[in-house]
Amino acid sequence: MTRRLFGTLCGLVFLVNFGRVAFPPLVETLQTQFGVGPATIGVVTSLVWLGTALPRIPVGYLLTRVPRDRVVLGAGTLLVAASAFTASATSILTLQIGAFGLGLASGAYFVSAVPLVGELFPERVGRMVGIHGAASQVAAVVAAPVVVAILATFSWRETFWALAVAAAVVTVTLYVVSRDGSTETGTGADRDFSAALGHWKIILTGILLIAPAGFIWQGLFNFLVSYMTQAKGFTPAVASTMLTIVFAAGVPAFSLSGRLADKLPHVPYIFALLVAFTGMLFALTFAQGFLAVAVVVALLGYVVHSLFPALDTFMLSSLPNDARGSAYAVFSGAALLLEANGSGAVGFLTEANVGFELVFRTLAASLLVVVAVLALLYAIDRLPGVSRHDAPAV
Repeated sequence: MTRRLFGTLCGLVFLVNFGRVAFPPLVETLQTQFGVGPATIGVVTSLVWLGTALPRIPVGYLLTRVPRDRVVLGAGTLLVAASAFTASATSILTLQIGAFGLGLASGAYFVSAVPLVGELFPERVGRMVGIHGAASQVAAVVAAPVVVAILATFSWRETFWALAVAAAVVTVTLYVVSRDGSTETGTGADRDFSAALGHWKIILTGILLIAPAGFIWQGLFNFLVSYMTQAKGFTPAVASTMLTIVFAAGVPAFSLSGRLADKLPHVPYIFALLVAFTGMLFALTFAQGFLAVAVVVALLGYVVHSLFPALDTFMLSSLPNDARGSAYAVFSGAALLLEANGSGAVGFLTEANVGFELVFRTLAASLLVVVAVLALLYAIDRLPGVSRHDAPAV
């Protein structure tokens, strides 16, 4: 029964993430449809991720009072409603509200489902979180070609109508599956939200490790199609292919990185991924031609998506059972509040006539400085809540 529940969760996480990543391939279309510039659409994409961030801490508290399966079901129901609302948007304001609603649904889902997966499979946290993340990543891979196919025959609205229908089917399925009592396996002992604050050091370290890179990643992937067409000279079709490549590289990354995170020292592994991400971002700004750009985009996609299961494994393995869900909620909510502003920042800068290449080189250089400082703190045992002598989880 536990495996059936896990399979259904993988189905729902696919749809939840599809709602978040459907916007990048629609950036150019939405600008035309609503008669706005990149800064305004950058706000729309930022609202998706702000919506993902904002409910996490409140939902973390809610989970100390309400069973996780009910919260996950609520997230699925909200996904249905938000998808339908977005499909019906008639102004930029209603589009922004719909995007924010899709974000809220995803935030509520991830903060309740990821710790649930960790507790359902306590001996294989990294592996199962990685598989769950890979299911989410498949949505990112198919988003661009699915949206392009829909636009070829219908309008952008049908993307979200289809999502609403699919989410309704999977949510009902999850309700049926959860009635067998399998969710009780992963209810955990986390019933004191205030206990999470006692682990502020590890929460702070987690935020420092992921938020700067996440900020850059938000700005990069949400404007990747525009970046490819304007700075690299690709056609919209080729630019969408690059978006597909960067997400496709994340499918094996989630699975493999989750397994590596179970075996390697957590923090050094994360540092290595951050340095590699910085290097690939620099390389992307210099790459020219289809083949060179495609190779760099694939490597960048693999590295950045390896970060997410590595961070989740690090956090879930570092936190005790009695505060894992609450502390994870605080960590992920606070980190995403910072990360979500990335696309808005890139949209603002490019609308102010700052070139994409300069924007991303500056962001990469800034990240490199942050990583150097964190690595130094780790080397001298001053990174909050972490010792460089800690053994990896096995």
